[in-house]
Amino acid sequence: MSVPGLPQTRAALVYARDQHRGQVREVDGAPFITHPREVASLLYAAGAPDHLIAAGALHDVIEKTPVTGFDLRRRFGSTIAALVLAVSEDEHIPGYAERKGALRHQVAEAGEEALMLFAADKISKARELHLEVQRSRRGRRSSKRRLAYYKLCLELLRERLPGSPLVDQLDAELARH
Repeated sequence: MSVPGLPQTRAALVYARDQHRGQVREVDGAPFITHPREVASLLYAAGAPDHLIAAGALHDVIEKTPVTGFDLRRRFGSTIAALVLAVSEDEHIPGYAERKGALRHQVAEAGEEALMLFAADKISKARELHLEVQRSRRGRRSSKRRLAYYKLCLELLRERLPGSPLVDQLDAELARH
């Protein structure tokens, strides 16, 4: 992703690449940074501002690395940090359904930009799920559970972001399953 004129995005992509160094996606062994870069690209294509695209590049650093919200605020400011925190799960909530439900509520309360970021993340994750299903029938129960979750996310996004091209893209990705 070329980022001329987007200084926050450029800095966020470098930081995310460094933080995710050595991590790989389970589905295909690709470097994990492929996912945050795709999320940032989706936001860019949707016309998002620099700070939101940067948050897209950083959206998994809280969940997948030792980076804290404090670290993000110090380095990227409170707006970007708040967006990343809005789409980060609370790991202390036990149970998949409860944790995912709390995340959807958290994102819904955080506003339109958090919803856009959430939509871009789910588009990328739905694409990964499609790749996983194509490659193997292993883990079908897990795939079905994630697909059901993504459909709940789509319902939320249809309600809160009507007319968004990101919501339409997520709908199209889920229709492939």
